[in-house]
Amino acid sequence: MSGNYKDNLPWVEKYRPDNLEEVYGQGDIVNTVRKFVESGKLPHLLFYGPPGTGKTSTIVALAKEIYGPNYRNMVLELNASDDRGIDVVRNQIKSFASTRQIFTSGSAPHFKLIILDEADAMTSVAQNSLRRIIEKYTKNTRFCILANYSHKLNPALISRCTRFRFHPIDEESIRSRIDNVVIKEHVNITPEALNALLHLSQGDMRRSLNVLQACKAATDGDDDDSIDVDMIYNCIGAPHPQDIEACLDSILQDDWTTAYLTLNRYKTTKGLALIDLIAGFIEILSRYELKPQNRVHYLKGLSDIEYGISKGGNDKIQSSAIIAVIKQAMEHEQQPTTK
Repeated sequence: MSGNYKDNLPWVEKYRPDNLEEVYGQGDIVNTVRKFVESGKLPHLLFYGPPGTGKTSTIVALAKEIYGPNYRNMVLELNASDDRGIDVVRNQIKSFASTRQIFTSGSAPHFKLIILDEADAMTSVAQNSLRRIIEKYTKNTRFCILANYSHKLNPALISRCTRFRFHPIDEESIRSRIDNVVIKEHVNITPEALNALLHLSQGDMRRSLNVLQACKAATDGDDDDSIDVDMIYNCIGAPHPQDIEACLDSILQDDWTTAYLTLNRYKTTKGLALIDLIAGFIEILSRYELKPQNRVHYLKGLSDIEYGISKGGNDKIQSSAIIAVIKQAMEHEQQPTTK
């Protein structure tokens, strides 16, 4: 791939791993899959886990290592954006799996590889048809099924594959990748902003790269302008920790009316959503030393409020309920226990 072509790619694609050495944060899975290939006994694979954790990158990097320049002839990739109903399974997948590859070198494996990305979006009829094809053409084809949620897949389909769960990538692994991109793209980012980016990405490598590229685009043309914490929070649309702490302090220390007005003011001036405030309150309160029953009280109360918001509950009523739940939990915390 030419350098000019790569320069126009989104960073997510530009820095997608070309080999298994470049896959960050999933060391155990990478080592196991590599041993399968080295032994020549690659089974059918099921990769599942949250978005942005390296499922597609891992299998594509593995396929490039296995097939090299013959990658395009030996691999069939189908995504959820493609039509993958019963007709595609019976025609396209079956015809690809049933034919053997004639032109293979002695060291290269003689099996083809079919990658089904976001397979949990396939219809149940297509999944039922697919499980028979997997068994019938195992001699010359291997399947790799990628999904965000394994429970949406047919149990009979799951049992035919070796399962690997991709966990959210740890912050240090994301930092290693981001540091490499920062150097290559000449990104000027403060250490505080980098820490905020790692925290807000929540183990999603794709999200961290997209946010970094968006912030870099916002500072282009001004060499002295660096990416700061506020820019990261504004790009993601997440509430700033200082705003959440100010709202929570008002709820804990002020009277009900003042707390309600403070909460409403921050919602209006900062554009904060109640759902984001609830998540921020829970994160801060989790660091408080509270009695177990009081912790259960506010968690249950806030979860009910969050459910009410998702069902279209009135914002004013839900705001009042948030204040009431947290104040009640703290009042119970301060009351002496009686035997």
